[in-house]
Amino acid sequence: MTITLKIRKLGNSLGLIVPKEVSDQLHLKEGDSMHATIEHSGEMRLTPYDPNFEKALEAFDRTRHKYRNALRELAK
Repeated sequence: MTITLKIRKLGNSLGLIVPKEVSDQLHLKEGDSMHATIEHSGEMRLTPYDPNFEKALEAFDRTRHKYRNALRELAK
């Protein structure tokens, strides 16, 4: 699916207008954050999910078994 987003001037900045059907599908509401990833090709990916959160979760997953005793003590 391809959606055209309109760029509007908002104060000294520019903003993208997200159509209602897109915000409903992504469960977006006013004040939510969107994350843009720009590829070397110039292509942009816009998502409501923080890509850094997944990297942090993977790092935690790699270390949680090693430090499970310490984590158990911290949870007390």
